Amino acid sequence: MKRWLPAPLLSLALLAVWLLLNRSFSLGQILFGTLLALAIPWLTAGLRPQPVRMRRPGVALRLLLCVALDSVQSSLVLARRLLWPGPGRHPAGFVQVPLDLRDPNGLATLAMIVCLTPGTAWAELAVDGRTLLLHVLELDDAAALSAEIKHRYERPLMEIFE
Repeated sequence: MKRWLPAPLLSLALLAVWLLLNRSFSLGQILFGTLLALAIPWLTAGLRPQPVRMRRPGVALRLLLCVALDSVQSSLVLARRLLWPGPGRHPAGFVQVPLDLRDPNGLATLAMIVCLTPGTAWAELAVDGRTLLLHVLELDDAAALSAEIKHRYERPLMEIFE
């Protein structure tokens, strides 16, 4: 079954999105959508590093809430600093975060979380997956920021994915 249908939930989601985007439930749309929903996961199976196994859904929900709150808070701070610039701003800088997380899906999730947070310009994961390099718009204390990322994001992701 895995060989012919590598990602059943993805296939189902693709079919639903296809039908909703086309606003049609005609037989032709259903058949073409089904063909796409089966072909796309099969053709892209090699791009997925390994199947996602979420071990702690409760931790995932708490992490989602934490990321949402952090994003709102960071957005407000960034907006305040852009609208009312003042003295005492910290310069932009780079932070290296040593990682204990090894799951490829968890690493990708961590990179997305830190890139989505306002105030972070970009993130780069080292080839060996052991270090995350971040560029932040204002850097006060690199060690404190690294510890915060490990505590708030990496630790829950380890519980979820490893």
